[in-house]
Amino acid sequence: MADQLRNRLVDEILAERRVPADVERAMRTVPRDAFLPGLKLENAYTDQAVTIKDNPGKPLPLSCASVPSVVAMMLEQLGARAADDVLEIGAGTGYNAALLAEIVDRGSVTTVDIDSDVALHARTRLNATGYEHVTVIERDGLLGGPENAPYDRIIATVGVWDIPTTWWDQLNDGGRLVLPLRWRGQTRSVALTRRGHELLSDGMELCGFVPIIGQSGEKTSPLNTDDTIRVHHDEDQNVDPDGLTATLQTGKPALEVPSAQRVGGQEPFDGVWLRATAGDDRVCRLEVTPKALEQELLRRPAIPVRSPVLVEGNSLAYLTITREGTDGERPFRLGAAAYGPQAEELARDLVTHIDAWGVDRLAVPRMTVTPAGCTSTAGHVISKPESRITLTY
Repeated sequence: MADQLRNRLVDEILAERRVPADVERAMRTVPRDAFLPGLKLENAYTDQAVTIKDNPGKPLPLSCASVPSVVAMMLEQLGARAADDVLEIGAGTGYNAALLAEIVDRGSVTTVDIDSDVALHARTRLNATGYEHVTVIERDGLLGGPENAPYDRIIATVGVWDIPTTWWDQLNDGGRLVLPLRWRGQTRSVALTRRGHELLSDGMELCGFVPIIGQSGEKTSPLNTDDTIRVHHDEDQNVDPDGLTATLQTGKPALEVPSAQRVGGQEPFDGVWLRATAGDDRVCRLEVTPKALEQELLRRPAIPVRSPVLVEGNSLAYLTITREGTDGERPFRLGAAAYGPQAEELARDLVTHIDAWGVDRLAVPRMTVTPAGCTSTAGHVISKPESRITLTY
């Protein structure tokens, strides 16, 4: 029964995306249910994340088993070879390390996790399924695994806001780093290859991961007393929560500016956010809870829990989507809703980003990462304590 469910899940993933033969073989071989004891068999083989350790008082769990299709996507990005030495940051259930062990059957796998319970779970399940040769280390993932360095491949299965210098030191020149990188409120799984003092991207895809413990560059600011409207921003961004709160409390209706771009019901438009971050340091993430929507405290964002928003002083403009019905294939129009003294300027700027995205909707920027203090290539630079990110289209 488990074999049938496992193969069915892999077939479903293959129907949606290309998966390398070695990744497919590993996913058909490793029993995901064995790494999720106590979970119903059919639930172990659905394309969903599974929480393995809660984080009391926090909105996200401390650790979880990732969505299988995302696992396949990141392993494709990693491109590990049979004799590679691989470091995984975030042991989780141990399932991903087992997949890696199948792929690098002539190499080695080291996985680290800061949480003792999570590391013990991974060690126990790996031993029980025949992967005793995988090294499991209880440690802050930001320190990496110097014992078995250098590595040909490093993969992070937790959201990373800044790339620590320790990982640079442990990655071979020509090696690949795949990580859910967080900037300007979004998370993208970015595939990077090391070329000397640079990491160069050759792909990035939208994803969501529990953030790594120990990085505090992301901030969350409530914009009303009930904490039902929030803006998520980086530490280098000039956000005035009190001024924004005062603006929203005036009760004035939003200024709405439509773009020229329409989308279909299943057509993704997350590239608008990505495009905006490649040239605008005002981009943040707006979160509006169901309670705030029920109270109609502001015009509904395109995606209430995570919409791009431009913030400047006590003004903001965020992405909206409106059904117009005049185009059968693309009945929804993207636009901007804005509040505050600079509402018109911000709304127009956001619409400019939307229309720029509309010229080539599948385009992704080239990302170049250098250690902090190194000279960056030409492009829009986002500086963080340990790294500099440059984006160019």
